[in-house]
Amino acid sequence: MATRVMVVDDQLMVRAGIAAIVDAEEDLAIVGEAGDGAAALEVAARVRPDVVLMDIRMPGMDGLTATAHLTAGPQPPKVLVLTTFHQDAYVYEALKAGASGFVLKDTEPADLLAAIRVVADGEAMLSPAVTRRLIDAFAGGGVVAVAGDDPRLAGLTPREREVLVSIAGGLSNAEIGAALGITTGTVKAHVNALLAKLGVRDRVQATIVAYNLGLVRPTP
Repeated sequence: MATRVMVVDDQLMVRAGIAAIVDAEEDLAIVGEAGDGAAALEVAARVRPDVVLMDIRMPGMDGLTATAHLTAGPQPPKVLVLTTFHQDAYVYEALKAGASGFVLKDTEPADLLAAIRVVADGEAMLSPAVTRRLIDAFAGGGVVAVAGDDPRLAGLTPREREVLVSIAGGLSNAEIGAALGITTGTVKAHVNALLAKLGVRDRVQATIVAYNLGLVRPTP
């Protein structure tokens, strides 16, 4: 079955352009569009998308509020935030609200399609290059591991901590495997285990936890 995608943006041309790109793919299908957050909630309740591409700045209900509502419901869709990045200071807030990641509005079509597929498959993290741009903007650079003594971290094995630090650094599973000398399959197993132990649903939320609990901090 094709992944069901919904586009939320107050600019009609942006919605039309994204819809055309997505609908051209055999494994993806546009099932709904909306021009603001309130309409997005109504349409999503009706069409039940798998992935929602969500703009932040819209009249009426904005994308942050809409994202929080969508992800709080039963069987929530994955939400990818649409952003111009440098202008949207609330991207980080959107991730905390439950978004699974973000895509730049000027991203290449192939990267947009890849992001939709990655999130739909449950990876919930975009390309390392884009992830690093988020980290650069909100953390000031790379990351370094610190002690971190929160009870939630105490339940992680040393290897799971290493994987979590790597996730917070924006590394893909393949890059983590290469850095730690383990297979990609083993990395995935560690990721699933640490997500369950931390009580988070995806890698984006795990990254936020890593910063909030002090496991990693920006490099000087």
